[in-house]
Amino acid sequence: MRCSKTFIPISALLAVSWCVVGFAGWDEAQLEREEALLLTPDLDSGKIVYEGCAVCHMPEGWGTPNGAYPQIAGQHHTVTIKQLADIRANNRDNPSMYPFAIPEEIGGVQSLADVAAYIETMKMTTATGKGDGTDLPYGENLYLDNCTECHGENGAGSANDAYPLIQGQHYHYVLRQLKWIKNGKRRNANTDMMKSIEQFGDREFKALADYISRMQPIEEKLSPNTWKDRR
Repeated sequence: MRCSKTFIPISALLAVSWCVVGFAGWDEAQLEREEALLLTPDLDSGKIVYEGCAVCHMPEGWGTPNGAYPQIAGQHHTVTIKQLADIRANNRDNPSMYPFAIPEEIGGVQSLADVAAYIETMKMTTATGKGDGTDLPYGENLYLDNCTECHGENGAGSANDAYPLIQGQHYHYVLRQLKWIKNGKRRNANTDMMKSIEQFGDREFKALADYISRMQPIEEKLSPNTWKDRR
């Protein structure tokens, strides 16, 4: 009996290849994340690792008001570990951050735990980039209707569930991430969030980002310093 040859389009082969690599990346990131969460972090080591992060996120972790780099000070360590693991495994596309996140640069899993814990101790600023403030009531309604289940009423997120703290984040950064989540560019986004914003347009994105940028962190997370007090 002769076996017939089956033609498989190149596009199908590429799709299968992408899926195999993709699943491998998700598994790799999940394993690294789980291992990091079990480790006892060393804050002194984390401070040293953070020196590489300060190039973009600034020494205080405040990022930049133009939104080119987010404020990461005060972020839950579970969130930072997840994002770093995803970037290292190519599950989140971030070409500017990738060289700083790979093991060859910052170290292995222990370094993830260390720097994430250190970042969580950093105090936040409220001097963040804001929108024009013209559509805040609409932004508040959008937030309360679509975001509180995961991010909470005050944007504090959840450490246990690795939902990001988003209060006081730069307007243009939030705006960019919302658009990337909707169009699929941010590939590691929460699927529930993707569904929540799939019908949003430009007005919704701007109003929501502006409202989030004005949310105030809790007192114990706030820095007494300002941009003028930079080290």
